Amino acid sequence: MGFEQLAELKKQLAAARAAAESAGKPDRQSAARPASKSAGKPASNPGSHPDRGANPGTKPGGRPGAKPAANAGARPDGKPGARAGRSQPARHAAPADAKPVDPVVRSIGRLQKRFPVAFPKNPAPKLPLKIGVFEDLVVHAKELSLSEAELRDAIKTWCRGGRYWKSLVEGAARVDLAGVEAGKVTAQEAAGAQRLLAHRAAKGAQKAAEATASPDAPAAAASTDAQAQTSAQDDPQATAPASAPSQA
Repeated sequence: MGFEQLAELKKQLAAARAAAESAGKPDRQSAARPASKSAGKPASNPGSHPDRGANPGTKPGGRPGAKPAANAGARPDGKPGARAGRSQPARHAAPADAKPVDPVVRSIGRLQKRFPVAFPKNPAPKLPLKIGVFEDLVVHAKELSLSEAELRDAIKTWCRGGRYWKSLVEGAARVDLAGVEAGKVTAQEAAGAQRLLAHRAAKGAQKAAEATASPDAPAAAASTDAQAQTSAQDDPQATAPASAPSQA
């Protein structure tokens, strides 16, 4: 075989190789493109966002989040429950044996707050009130949020007892709601107050004697005390010093 034939054979082989390479290049590019695109996307991502489809309690990168653990104490109905490790404070219920406040005591408390000079608080001594002080109080009934009947009961209770009777000394100054002098205690009023004090002292001594004499005496003494108080209230002459300020 001559040189010319060899040269021609090389040309044919080169042309065949070039034709084969040009025919195989599109197939390689089309096969490489889908592979490169699929290789660039994460295999575990079904959507466009990188962290969608993952576990809600896991952050991107595989680190578990803290929110599911913090909400471990939540109620099944979605309402926030008590946090673990904390005890809720117990509610203090009102005692079942709590006694209701006497309405008269509440009314007197309002008088003491509004007129502190005329109605001093214990242990300060009481002062003799002016004759007709009840009519002065009725003017302030709306301000005190008290009815006329409530004011009358409050005055009667205030003017009944040892603290008030001791203030009824002959010649002592009577005061109005502002504490200004408005009259004086007469000899008759002072004598009536002394009788009431003596009656109460005798009654207390009788109760003490009966208590030491018999174990069942306290109940009987209480009954006697109630009867004596009722009779004293029904006697207008005995209660005159106590009820005098409420009269016109």
